[in-house]
Amino acid sequence: MALQGFGGVLPIAEQVLVRERRWMTAKEFVESLAIAQSMPGPNIVNLSLMVGDRFLGARGALAAFAGMMAFPTVIVLMLTVLYQSYADLEVTRRILLGMSAVSVGLIAGTGLRLARTQGHYRAGWLIGLGVFVLVAILHKPLGMVLFALGLPSFLLRWWQLSRGAQ
Repeated sequence: MALQGFGGVLPIAEQVLVRERRWMTAKEFVESLAIAQSMPGPNIVNLSLMVGDRFLGARGALAAFAGMMAFPTVIVLMLTVLYQSYADLEVTRRILLGMSAVSVGLIAGTGLRLARTQGHYRAGWLIGLGVFVLVAILHKPLGMVLFALGLPSFLLRWWQLSRGAQ
């Protein structure tokens, strides 16, 4: 997976884990991803550790981590050497701009596909729209957006879950 989705592994992981292998449901994937995002480090690495641990314990987590990091590390080191030689070329800048657009598209597509599992939480859609407006259109800093919308969304969800449990 790490080589297939170099620069955007999350969509590949969702494709393999949920749709191809059916090791997780879409809801389980979203819930695991939410936990992975709350932990320090790259989301996909945290997710791979969780999935590896789920199936084979510590050995599975170690194998998942090695598989997720080994080849990309080698590739990044090779690309770093190449970039040092060709960084000043216009074609290099254009290639990197195109790659960033592809990454944005992959992340947006995955986000929208996974959001379908949360369709009954209308407030979540409004909060997501608010995040998009603040970050993508108004260019507000992420820390401010997390403070402005993260805490209220957490409290709203906590209230919804506690009300539903009664």
